[in-house]
Amino acid sequence: MKKTNNKKILKGIWFYARVILVVLVLLFPFIIMLSISLKETAETIGYPPTIIPRNWEIQHFFDIFNANIFPFNKYMRNSLYIALATSVIAVLLGILGGYALSRLKFKGKSLISEMFFLVYMFSGILLIVPLFKMLSAIGLSNSREAVIICMIVQTLPTAIYMTRSYFDTIPAELEEAGRVDGLSRMGIIFRIVVPLSMSGIISVFVYAFMIAWNDVLFASIFIDSPELMTIPIGLNSLFNTPDYIWGRMMAASLVTSLPIVIMYGFSQRLIKSGSTAGGVKG
Repeated sequence: MKKTNNKKILKGIWFYARVILVVLVLLFPFIIMLSISLKETAETIGYPPTIIPRNWEIQHFFDIFNANIFPFNKYMRNSLYIALATSVIAVLLGILGGYALSRLKFKGKSLISEMFFLVYMFSGILLIVPLFKMLSAIGLSNSREAVIICMIVQTLPTAIYMTRSYFDTIPAELEEAGRVDGLSRMGIIFRIVVPLSMSGIISVFVYAFMIAWNDVLFASIFIDSPELMTIPIGLNSLFNTPDYIWGRMMAASLVTSLPIVIMYGFSQRLIKSGSTAGGVKG
């Protein structure tokens, strides 16, 4: 028994040691970013490099919110506008499209389901030319709305697939009960189906938000004005100037990642609290 317990303890120690090692490897870039953002400029470019700053400096975090030094707030607003608009529209269209493919019967249903993934056969770089021509023709060049449309094109197939998968798990008896109570089709969707699929809908929202927030390709093509730049494009343009400061750039990069981290943690809580037991009585 004692040998068995010792083996279990050793296996547990080895398991957690590997987990800690993997976590440290994954977090190492963020540790370096945090270290640089808390260093003075001289120490940042000094040799030998240090991980723990000799003198802690938080001025870089104040500088990125100073509009006279760094237009970070402007970039943040543009990115939030694009990411939130993309997420909301993708969720709404995903709900309607997913429900149609899950519950409605019509000709060509299976073909339409397969065609939703046709867009993933082509990389984003191949879609830029036709999208640019179409959006420019309707006057949406150099606009945030053009990026939103491109992001919806990129995220909607996955949004529909995910919502359809969740809707397939909902018993049809619940919808029949809603019809008996006099609910319309839209009432059934938003009063019965959506609340029971909240975990999947939250996942779709977070997915679309992350894709739009981190987009570089479409934003760099469709946005020319510095006033409309998103955070990834703004940071990239500042990296290419001779007067950037490493500590300030790392501070901006860390703050840029916070919305994704916060949203992920918040969505995990919502998904856990929103899980439901069966809704059909025997």
